[in-house]
Amino acid sequence: MTIIQEISELLQKGRAKNVKALVQQALDEEMDPIEVLNEGLLSGMMIVGEKFKNNEVFVPEVLVAARAMNAGITILEPKLVEAGNKPIGKAVIGTVEGDLHDIGKNLVIMMFKGAGFEVHDIGTDVAPQTFIDKAEEIGADVVGMSALLTTTMPKMEETINLMKEKGVRDKYIVMIGGAPVTEGFAEQVGADFYTPDAASAAEVAKKAVVVK
Repeated sequence: MTIIQEISELLQKGRAKNVKALVQQALDEEMDPIEVLNEGLLSGMMIVGEKFKNNEVFVPEVLVAARAMNAGITILEPKLVEAGNKPIGKAVIGTVEGDLHDIGKNLVIMMFKGAGFEVHDIGTDVAPQTFIDKAEEIGADVVGMSALLTTTMPKMEETINLMKEKGVRDKYIVMIGGAPVTEGFAEQVGADFYTPDAASAAEVAKKAVVVK
């Protein structure tokens, strides 16, 4: 097994220390940091995402795998910057105003990072204007909104309407999700995509950014 395959395997098992050590070893052996990222870390995380989607692993396993991925990325980051590695897109992700739930949002963020996005996590209880301000500031491709309470779902529509008012709606791929959210609701409020889980969200975003 190559070092890169080993990184992928250990990441899937959530072995952060081992992943960190192997990423360092790969760099010491002058392997291409972009290859280590794509074939080792990201491919491992995508496998975890796929298993999560198929109910073969659950939230705790995803969280430890993501921790291992982040440990590896910390070591790789300076080298990636040197190599001029560009993210596939930029995303702003947050939970809408009035809602403090963050597990779903955090899973989506991990999957987005795993898919190669530069992600800006703007936290929970995020006002419509804040989504727009952050998206404008970083030149986002994707704006992702999460809600777990039916009472906060209208904030998604409010944010989309505010984007329209400000003439920036067409700049962004707007994605929404969360337990009470449905495909029908997404159509009704004018979002571009709804996905039922974090792994699908990352896949859909990846495809959408390519088309954009």
